[in-house]
Amino acid sequence: MIDETVEEIADMQTHSASNVAIKAARALLTVADREVTTVEEYERDLERNASVLRRANPSHAILQNAMADIVDAVSTADLTDVEDAKAVTRSTVDTVIENVRREKQDAAANAVPLFEDGSTILTHDYSSTVLAGLERAVEDGRELEVYVTEARPRYLGRRTARRLAGLDGIETHLIVDSAAGHHLPECDRVITGITSIVDDNMYNRIGTFPLAATANEVGTPMVAVGASSKIVGKRFVFENEYRPVSEVMREPAEGFDIENPGYDATPLSLVDTIITDDGELES
Repeated sequence: MIDETVEEIADMQTHSASNVAIKAARALLTVADREVTTVEEYERDLERNASVLRRANPSHAILQNAMADIVDAVSTADLTDVEDAKAVTRSTVDTVIENVRREKQDAAANAVPLFEDGSTILTHDYSSTVLAGLERAVEDGRELEVYVTEARPRYLGRRTARRLAGLDGIETHLIVDSAAGHHLPECDRVITGITSIVDDNMYNRIGTFPLAATANEVGTPMVAVGASSKIVGKRFVFENEYRPVSEVMREPAEGFDIENPGYDATPLSLVDTIITDDGELES
């Protein structure tokens, strides 16, 4: 199961960072099903597999934190035997999954006041937290107009548009990424998800930085929504992911290179508001 989960995370088959962390935590439960003779052997096996899962997507802070929390809980526990270690693993995995889900839902709930009735929103790529906030807003009876960038080259914005199109009360527009500047003056705010916030930068899916810079230029407020566990300190160093060039162009590149970074860094000075499960934070 761990190998399958690693492959799924690396291939971005799961688009939500929160869901990636949950899948990785569940995969670690397979370590507790293995037969080992000593606590030391079990801890080495747990750490080794957690490291493999972390490396599957080093850009996701919430994944890194989830793996670290599980390993730390076992390594610092007062264990008498292997069964104790397995019990701590299982209970910690349950706690981590519960916390990830709670943070996501609370962040979405805290974002709902931003989706004012009759307002126009622009969102980028695919964020399950932003989607959850929009779903809550229309459940409250609000009517919204939402522009969605298609988020090339993986076109994850198309998935967002399809989800929104199924919600009563939302008028959905799918646009190419380069058209964002054309539509931003019509929008009341930009609302995106968060992959990680490290020091003075917010890392998110590629295209977020130029969107934030353009929003700043035309005076449209930029809002980022995500779990507080995505705001990390010194133990986390962001590593960008460079996707296969075939996502950009299928035919051979002759005489030029193709660059396909997965994420970019947006200075927090371009972000007007950060919403997490803890509420509104100063950017």
